[in-house]
Amino acid sequence: MFVGARGACAPARTVGLGGVLRSFSSAVSANRPRRSYLYMPGSNQRALEKAKTLPADGLILDLEDAVSPAAKETAREEVYAAVNGAGFGTREVMVRVNHLESPWGRDDAAKMSASTGIDALLLPKVENATEVEALERIMVDHGAREDLGIACMIETPLGVLNALSIARASPRVMALVVGTTDLAQELRANHTRDRDPFAYSLSMCVLAARAANVAVLDSVHIHLDDEDEFVHHCRQGRDFGFDGKTLIHPKQIQAANDIFGISSGDVDHARQVIEAFESATQAGHGVVTLHGKLVERMHVTEAQRVLDMAGILHNSVV
Repeated sequence: MFVGARGACAPARTVGLGGVLRSFSSAVSANRPRRSYLYMPGSNQRALEKAKTLPADGLILDLEDAVSPAAKETAREEVYAAVNGAGFGTREVMVRVNHLESPWGRDDAAKMSASTGIDALLLPKVENATEVEALERIMVDHGAREDLGIACMIETPLGVLNALSIARASPRVMALVVGTTDLAQELRANHTRDRDPFAYSLSMCVLAARAANVAVLDSVHIHLDDEDEFVHHCRQGRDFGFDGKTLIHPKQIQAANDIFGISSGDVDHARQVIEAFESATQAGHGVVTLHGKLVERMHVTEAQRVLDMAGILHNSVV
């Protein structure tokens, strides 16, 4: 039985834009589950409606790869109408816009900046902080809410090498989203079961996200018929430190939720860690052990995060 999820928590930050200081509390400041993020094509109305019924923690409504050039403008309007209606519940909703240098990207960003129904804009193929700053200028110019975040796709070699500066480019940045499909092509690397060719890139993205105190999501698994490999990659992503997995099919949601979740056993262990530390502290003991392992204050902090997340998920309604 899985009752919780991994999560990140960041304090409110202050940003100066155009010489004006303002307080910004990004979406990542809410300690929320981010186990499963499902891509949904923005040009498919049935898919957008179905998304409202799925148990994913987050949705990525796609205006980029999943939409043909002929359908780009129509998809933009359909997504805008969908996210400004009701029905997505507590799911975190991102819209992946087209690259700003494409014929559609700036119009996508301008339109979605005015939306009241999304949590973030997802910018593809981000390679430097300048691109993030350009998106933020568009957002501000078009009346974006102060809590509308930016998520950045890291899917090129330069993006990986600049991941930390990208994550720190704006207080609006709330997540890095890894994309190994494009990265594999640019690296001339092969997709393997253990993803050895991407180990450095995956770790770099996790390091950058943790240093910048933002969320980080693992890449999609494109082999839909290989469920065993998908489960393996989810476990590997969890072990790397990712908060969750991006998905391309609803049938992948449950496994991602389970693997990136917190089991009832994890909750029991967290309680034991806290109780052991508190008891030892009250007794004046300088060293605390539990089941033969040393317990330090950092373990207590992590145990409390587990309990907090379990409570959030238990009380959430998608």
